[in-house]
Amino acid sequence: MLRSGLIAGLLGCLLMACAPVPVQEMSDARQAIQAAEAAGARERAPEELGRAQSAMAEALQMLQRSMYREAQTAAVEAREQAIMALETARRP
Repeated sequence: MLRSGLIAGLLGCLLMACAPVPVQEMSDARQAIQAAEAAGARERAPEELGRAQSAMAEALQMLQRSMYREAQTAAVEAREQAIMALETARRP
């Protein structure tokens, strides 16, 4: 019984090591969204900004469920969409 508990604990640790919490990706996405909003993306690039915000919401949901790989993927997508929104907002 103790042995199976140790094995389960070890497997859990290994799984956590394989998929760490995507702290940097979440931070990058938040910063990119904030930059896009500051550049006027709400008015000038609402579709791109909306996609970024939706992807960020999805990343947060995945994070709450401890689905770290999925959260990372969604956060990267949020950042990419936010950068697109920022670029669109900055166009003359």
